[in-house]
Amino acid sequence: MHLTTDPNNLVLAGEIMDWGNTKVGEIRKLLFGAASVMAIAAVLTAWWRTKSWVGTLVAFLLAALVLWGIANMTVLKDKVGSEIDAGAVTVVQVADTSSARSAGGLLS
Repeated sequence: MHLTTDPNNLVLAGEIMDWGNTKVGEIRKLLFGAASVMAIAAVLTAWWRTKSWVGTLVAFLLAALVLWGIANMTVLKDKVGSEIDAGAVTVVQVADTSSARSAGGLLS
């Protein structure tokens, strides 16, 4: 029997997929942790530079928005994908040729 038609090879492919999915999840957690540290550093830098609660609050809200976007990337991707799949409305504009004919325009 050929190796590619052997049904026992599917188990090995499943294990590789599980390993890959686990690594992707670990990398996402690592990147989210790094983004969190960078967000904290950005807020502290905003406070250090401005010594203003308003500037610090704006930096905090922006950092929270970025972290929320990173944490909910799959939700945002699915929402945008569903809107793209819904398709755009096709608009066809037809020029009014009656006034061009009566005035001796291009179409006469």
